[in-house]
Amino acid sequence: MSCLQQPTSGVIAEAPIVDAPRHRPGEAGYRRVVIALFAASVATFAALYSTQPLIGALAGSFQVSDAQAAWSVSVATLLLGVGMLLVSPASDRWGRTAIIKLSLGASALLGVASALAPTWPLLLAARAAQGLVLAGTPAVALVYLREEVDPLFHPRATGLYIGGTAIGGMTGRLLAGAVVELTGWRYAVGAVAILAAICAIVVAVTLPPARHGPRRRRRGDSSRVPHEADARLGGSSRRPQAKRTALRAALTDPRLIGLYAIAGTTMGAFVAVYNVLGLRLTARPYGLSMFAASLVFCAYPFGSVGAAVAGRIAERLGRPGVVLAGCLLTVAGLAVTLAAPLPIVILGVVILTIGFFVAHGVASGWATTIGQQRAAASSASALYFLAYYLGSSVFGALGTALWSSHAWLGLVAMDAVLLLIAATSAVAVALRTRRVRL
Repeated sequence: MSCLQQPTSGVIAEAPIVDAPRHRPGEAGYRRVVIALFAASVATFAALYSTQPLIGALAGSFQVSDAQAAWSVSVATLLLGVGMLLVSPASDRWGRTAIIKLSLGASALLGVASALAPTWPLLLAARAAQGLVLAGTPAVALVYLREEVDPLFHPRATGLYIGGTAIGGMTGRLLAGAVVELTGWRYAVGAVAILAAICAIVVAVTLPPARHGPRRRRRGDSSRVPHEADARLGGSSRRPQAKRTALRAALTDPRLIGLYAIAGTTMGAFVAVYNVLGLRLTARPYGLSMFAASLVFCAYPFGSVGAAVAGRIAERLGRPGVVLAGCLLTVAGLAVTLAAPLPIVILGVVILTIGFFVAHGVASGWATTIGQQRAAASSASALYFLAYYLGSSVFGALGTALWSSHAWLGLVAMDAVLLLIAATSAVAVALRTRRVRL
């Protein structure tokens, strides 16, 4: 049923169609949702990590150290994490689809600005701005899916979106690695920006309008059209208080704090490896080209498969053991990379990639589950990913600095400590969860 308000003043926005059917597989609307959000995830993570395989080239071009060049990645992930806390409330006011489209369009333009940046500070500024605007997609996409797709098919639709994030991260790195070998880093960053622009156009054309999210009544009116969640809360007047209560719960629950620690340490260890891996493989004794070194990112699909399998195992055996196993598997992969032969190094990278995706894939869902128990699912998820990207930023840059001073062994030592913290946190969360149940 269409619920258009009769105009009184200004331009009227369409109200949420509370009783409208949600998208289901086999329907045209569902196919449009899947195509659009898959393209959105590819654009987001291709752009976010586009400079990771270019660290050496950026260091040479701008006459900065490798550790400084790594901040081209870290500053983007850091601002993305901060932006995710800001974008969700904005999407309540301006609409889910508008935020996603604006995020992708602005990101493509800032990708071009990054490619044209004449100085190192301006490149970092463009990358920081790009990370901030990119927050609009991951912060809103899963909320959009939860509201617009039939609940029976959430896992399937979410899985396709998460698969797009892995493919996007891999595609952006491979594209940049290939182009830099032929023309230089500016064209490489520009090529990823073009890919992001194409994906943004696909999203603009195919993404169905939100029919269940909150929208404003009209321009110039700060009141919002009632949202389904408002009805369940007894009216929109309770929403600010409920949000404050949810945020307090997400910040103080020891189990969630432990999961935030897992997010920051595992992601920090993982990004540090991939930041430095290209530098290691292009140096002696391997001497690979930048494109050949970027092929190591093809390990990502193994991680995606590992995360999917881990989710099924966690359903049967419980999350704590699977997260702990993921951390230990990552440590095992790190140990394997200490070997000299290139095939063994690649094997170690594949093992640690699987381990990371296993730990993160299960821990992120665990945080949402505990958050739901405390009526704080959105806050818990946002804080989890803030810790996730903060760890990526800080430890990604620190790992590159350790590579410069202590070679690969220094990086592995840092990662081993981080993963020990993650494993200990997993055990602590499991014990506290058991006490809560008792």
